[in-house]
Amino acid sequence: MRRYDLDWLRVIVFGLLIFYHVGMFFVPWGWHIKNNVLYEDLTWPMRFLNQWRLPILFVISGMGSFYALNKRNGFQFMGERIKRLLIPLIFGMAVIVPVQVYAERVYKGEFQGGYFDFWPQLAFIGVYPEGNISWHHLWFLPYLLVFSLILTPIFVYLKRNPEAAFIKFTNRIIAKPLGLYLFLLPLYLIESLVEPFFPSTHDLLNDWFNFSNFITLFFFGFLLMTVKDTFWKVVQQRRRAYLYCGLIGFTLMIGLRIIWEDSVLIHFIEAGFMVFNFWSWILAIFGYAATYLNKPGKRLSYCNEAVYPFYILHQSVTIAIGLYLYDLNWGFWAKASILVIGTFGGCWILYELVIRRVRVFRLLFGLKSEKKTKLPQQPGKISTIT
Repeated sequence: MRRYDLDWLRVIVFGLLIFYHVGMFFVPWGWHIKNNVLYEDLTWPMRFLNQWRLPILFVISGMGSFYALNKRNGFQFMGERIKRLLIPLIFGMAVIVPVQVYAERVYKGEFQGGYFDFWPQLAFIGVYPEGNISWHHLWFLPYLLVFSLILTPIFVYLKRNPEAAFIKFTNRIIAKPLGLYLFLLPLYLIESLVEPFFPSTHDLLNDWFNFSNFITLFFFGFLLMTVKDTFWKVVQQRRRAYLYCGLIGFTLMIGLRIIWEDSVLIHFIEAGFMVFNFWSWILAIFGYAATYLNKPGKRLSYCNEAVYPFYILHQSVTIAIGLYLYDLNWGFWAKASILVIGTFGGCWILYELVIRRVRVFRLLFGLKSEKKTKLPQQPGKISTIT
């Protein structure tokens, strides 16, 4: 059966992504452009979101892949992935992301002139950060594409063999009181042993920590769907316990960072707190979503289609607005409100008036060819682009 809660989660998490990137304008962490006043206290809610927002997206993407294979063979699935991920990536790198690079060059005093003095003449010279070619926030798309292509043979085997010993073993493990926490073992090994040597780059080729971590979560998402009702019953029944574990995990992680300086021992302890924290929040979120959000609706249908174009557009819109705001002597709430409203509003105008109505733009933004999503949607299908 269709999981409407996964559709809702996908929409909600990407909505939070817009708030997160607006927050990046104001916190001391490195970003493309920064406000003239930075707010240290804002890092706490940002840290909270940062722990689980990307992991849950890859888990949801793996779950979506399970549904995508219901009516496709392996080759059709890979072809669909290429069409809905590679085409928007190329278009985004050529048209959407250059807005961000231009704004950063102007902000840093590295370029003077209008946007069309920069694009296309200079936008495709060299690779970022030295040059201007980049996928910036769209890094999620090539990772998801590569993960899908690599794991397709395994996914097809698991789909064709629902009684396989591995699936039966997973089903038995999940049903146990702490069974879902056994999934932490590979995540902990990656966090503790790989992360120190491979800092995050999002360049795909040399980003071994993110690559190994996110492909594992992507696979977990698919695997959890193979056991079907067992997983959903467990997270619903134990959602409150997972919530408490998440609160404990986040408190321990933050407390450790505040009290002790970094060391080899502290690193291994912190890695345990981190994976325990974000996995607990993921399980709690799935549990509460399954309880309260597993219902269809016209609003969900609209948002579920709009979320992919919003994702592609949003950071460029935020940074373009920020370029005009960063040096103004306005307070946090005034600037943040303009950025949030402007980003959502700008993305909605482009989506509603152009993207969803023009066939070529539907293709470029990874949408299906039909202009309207019909309700009720076919059971067993869920959008898999996250």
